[in-house]
Amino acid sequence: MRRFRYTLIAVCLVLLFLGGHDLLLWYNNQAPRQVTIDTLERAGAPREWLQIVNGYQDLDRAISTSGSLEMEALLIPLLTTPDQKLIKVLIETRNPHLLKLFQDYHFLTDTLTQKQDFRRKHDAEFSGQREVTGMLVAGLIARGNQQKLFKLAKETDLEIADDVIFLSEGKTPEKWRGLFFTVIGLLGLIRVVSRKPGS
Repeated sequence: MRRFRYTLIAVCLVLLFLGGHDLLLWYNNQAPRQVTIDTLERAGAPREWLQIVNGYQDLDRAISTSGSLEMEALLIPLLTTPDQKLIKVLIETRNPHLLKLFQDYHFLTDTLTQKQDFRRKHDAEFSGQREVTGMLVAGLIARGNQQKLFKLAKETDLEIADDVIFLSEGKTPEKWRGLFFTVIGLLGLIRVVSRKPGS
């Protein structure tokens, strides 16, 4: 019984930690901080929730995160200039239009002529300027993605900076999840601590 009590306390503390982290992240990111791609590359991210402007996406060098036809997301380089070789910022996107564009180009065009025609028709979408808003991908997820990315890069000609910045497009601070975890953690902790041992 005592072991079960300690386990519940540990679970509650974990919930409080996760909830507190989400709430602190939300508190420090009431609105996305606008930053130019050039400033982001030079000085790093000023906040976790960002609106990146003046960047050029490079769909030609995008990487599928699933490695199969059923794509869930793409990692797309965001560059200061269209001809930039070293990738310093990567955007994880689940934008349906970009996923379809990527799939159509790679799987529905067979000949070199077809690919060239498709590329010319959608040139602005492949390498045009695009504003991106999302959250930094940090912690274990970022490290896992980074290791996976570097492994893929070795199999291709991609040049990726060691301190590459990952941003998940469309993601926002988890205020309500933080509140939920915090409330559940507090209620659970109060119940466990106030309960008499053995009861």
